[in-house]
Amino acid sequence: MALRLSEFYIYAGNNILNISELLSPIKAFLQCPSPQSWIDEAIMPENLPTLLVDHANCELKAAQTAMLLLRRYAVDKESGDALLAWLRPFEDFVYRKLGDGDFSQHVSLSKKLISKSNFEHGDELISKMVLLIKEELHHFQQVLEIMQNRDIDYSNLTASRYAKGMMKHVRTHEPAKLIDTLICGAHIEARSCERFAAIAPHVDETLGQFYVSLLRSEARHFQDYLTLAERISGKDISERVLYFGQIEAELIGSVDNEFRFHSGAPLTAKESEERSQVAEAS
Repeated sequence: MALRLSEFYIYAGNNILNISELLSPIKAFLQCPSPQSWIDEAIMPENLPTLLVDHANCELKAAQTAMLLLRRYAVDKESGDALLAWLRPFEDFVYRKLGDGDFSQHVSLSKKLISKSNFEHGDELISKMVLLIKEELHHFQQVLEIMQNRDIDYSNLTASRYAKGMMKHVRTHEPAKLIDTLICGAHIEARSCERFAAIAPHVDETLGQFYVSLLRSEARHFQDYLTLAERISGKDISERVLYFGQIEAELIGSVDNEFRFHSGAPLTAKESEERSQVAEAS
């Protein structure tokens, strides 16, 4: 049974959030919707293993990115080491094939992080990024459980060009580097939210409900990244947001060779044939 997304609500404490209202700022922020050709590709049953494995990879990458920001800008060395230890079991499982996938003993950070005294926004960065890491690792565990229930192996996948394609435009001097990185994070989280909503009505009900359950946290992550970028900048960042929005839209709208969660439009059969012919000729 397919989901009717327009009828879904997210229960948040005493508040009930309509999904169309939740997605409104996401759609206003992004400069284009996901191509219909990507959605068509994403909901093909034969692409489900790739979709889930890459989704899990994205959740871990999101946690790693947040951790890197904390270690680089906000916390002392001892706190940074505690962050590394928090993520190590997850990284061991994915990259070194160690462990059985049970992370129940690693859901939270056991140590209180100490903010660097020379960074004005350290406490806020710690507060927002620690919550983000905790949620992304929880989502990783949820995706892994879905994969295990469907007998889908955690295979190795190359990363899409998406995040790297944006990050190569980040300025190299501070605080511009941090501000640009946070703006990129806002775009990535917003796009993730938009894509979960786009495919939720077209997959089986269990998977669709899971995607819907992710929307609230993804939308908040987008807002947190954007808020941090604005506060750390101390001035209007709309020009940089627009700049990265154009880059993001180009990456999402242009053709990609391989399907991933953040890939662009897939190759048509004709394009695939033409590229094969060029490769053979060369």
